[in-house]
Amino acid sequence: MKKILQLTLSLTLISAICAAVLALVNSRTEGIIKQLKADMEVQAAKAVLPSGVAAIDVRTDPSNTTLKVSFGYADTAKTKLLGYAVPGKSKGFGGDILLMVGLTPDRKIVTYKKLAATETPGLGAKLGDEQFTKQFGGKVGSSLKVKKEGGEIDAITGATITSRAVCEAIKDACARIDRVEGKAGGPAAQR
Repeated sequence: MKKILQLTLSLTLISAICAAVLALVNSRTEGIIKQLKADMEVQAAKAVLPSGVAAIDVRTDPSNTTLKVSFGYADTAKTKLLGYAVPGKSKGFGGDILLMVGLTPDRKIVTYKKLAATETPGLGAKLGDEQFTKQFGGKVGSSLKVKKEGGEIDAITGATITSRAVCEAIKDACARIDRVEGKAGGPAAQR
């Protein structure tokens, strides 16, 4: 009995020490991780904006204050809008897909960058491959569909759900711009 009590106390003490160390590491790295994520989003926004952007104005989505929309302007006075860098989110095969989508003022796609996705390695993970992403350029973001559904996007072989989710994430980005600009009745918001 004494040995069981001694083992129980030893395991409890070891567990408490491990929990304290993990809590300390978490508290020390939480801010760094948030900053790295914010930096990654800023770099992705700059990468997807149309060329010629001289000034960027960042606004918050009223329906989700953690998501920021970047408005890219041709001049520092911010009078000539060139496009947007907008986060778009949807449900893929393996979980949520988060993209940074570059759009022109008429909602045509410049390009997109993957921010987060947990899709199947080797198949769904190809959503960031250049061969797949380049087919989106110049298309209207609010009306995207894969060819299987009558659209013009070639799905990734073996990853139709992921391909469909990319289209939905881009539609979500278009709807987000409408919300930020106060155009609740726009075509992208009527989904």
